[in-house]
Amino acid sequence: MSDDYGLEMKFSRLGEEVSVTDGTVISGYASLFGVADQGGDVVLAGAYGAGLKRLAAKGSNVKMLWQHDPAQPIGVWDEIREDGRGLWVKGRLLPEIEKAREAAALIGAGAIDGLSIGYRTIAAEKNAKGQRLLAELDLWEVSVVTFPMLNEARVGSKGGTPEAAELRELAAALTDAARMLADR
Repeated sequence: MSDDYGLEMKFSRLGEEVSVTDGTVISGYASLFGVADQGGDVVLAGAYGAGLKRLAAKGSNVKMLWQHDPAQPIGVWDEIREDGRGLWVKGRLLPEIEKAREAAALIGAGAIDGLSIGYRTIAAEKNAKGQRLLAELDLWEVSVVTFPMLNEARVGSKGGTPEAAELRELAAALTDAARMLADR
């Protein structure tokens, strides 16, 4: 999805490697370089670098949202970096936030399997195939979403992929933690 004047969104599939580990940690690729998404956009290597530096210089950060809703932050991205493959992210769902607990449960059940980036295009051009080559982007947010657009991007676990039963146990533990906080 895009509009020529503001925030654009690009979806990535979490896939079979989806995991929430160490209580709430999500890590993996939010975007891959050189791979056309379903909308025909291709992010070029280095597209995020300048924007991430600008954010760091301002003391700002990329937001973790639920379904691109700015009223529903569900966690924090602790690390975002480019490597030779794409944009790698690592963050934490916040168990004190109801939607974060719901996200953990939905991921564990396999109902949610996508990531999506929200960004503003700084520099892009069309190639001979009609694809938009995204050369520089200002990354605003990375969301946990229902419908992915870039199937190849994955979120993996820290130290392996847990089984679905383990993720259900995690979701139950987050729910229990929330009840304990509410009882205070």
